[in-house]
Amino acid sequence: MREPLLRTLGLAVAAAYALFIVWLYVRQPQTVAEMTGAMSASIGAYHVDEIAFADGLRLFRANQFEASRLAFDRADRAHQDARTQFYIAYSYYREGWGRVYNDDVLFKQGIAAVDRAIALAPANRLVLDDPGLGMKSADELKAELERGVTRDASDFNPLKIFRPRK
Repeated sequence: MREPLLRTLGLAVAAAYALFIVWLYVRQPQTVAEMTGAMSASIGAYHVDEIAFADGLRLFRANQFEASRLAFDRADRAHQDARTQFYIAYSYYREGWGRVYNDDVLFKQGIAAVDRAIALAPANRLVLDDPGLGMKSADELKAELERGVTRDASDFNPLKIFRPRK
C-alpha cells in the first residue's frame, strides 16, 4: 500500500517540475524579479508599488523621461503591469521624438515596451484615460513608434518640422 502512494507522489513532483520548466520556457523571464513577479501574477498576487508609480508619473509629466522610466521600473520590477509598461513606452516616444528626425534606438525600446503592455492587457487591448496624453491606446502608440522607425519619402518633406508631438 505504501509503494503506490510513493510512486504517485513521485509522478506528481515530476509533473510539477515539468510544468515549471515549460512555464519558464514560455515566459522566458530575464531576471529573478521578473520570474517571481510572473509567478505571483499568475496566481493574482502581484502588485505595483503605487508610490514609485506616482513618482514616475510626476516625472513623466515634468518631461524627465529617463528618471520617470527608473521610477516606473521600481514600481513594476517584474514588468507585469500593462499600465506601467505603457507609460514606459510613451516615455521612450516622447524622449526620442524630434522635429527633424526620431531616435531609432529609443523608438525600438518603446516598441518593445508597448508590446509588453499589449501582451499584459486584458484581451490585448489597453486604453488609458489620461488627459495629458495625445495617444490614449497602446495600438495608437505602437503605430506611431513603428512609423517613426520606418524610412520612406515622407521623411524628406520639409513641412515635417511643423508636425505636433503626441
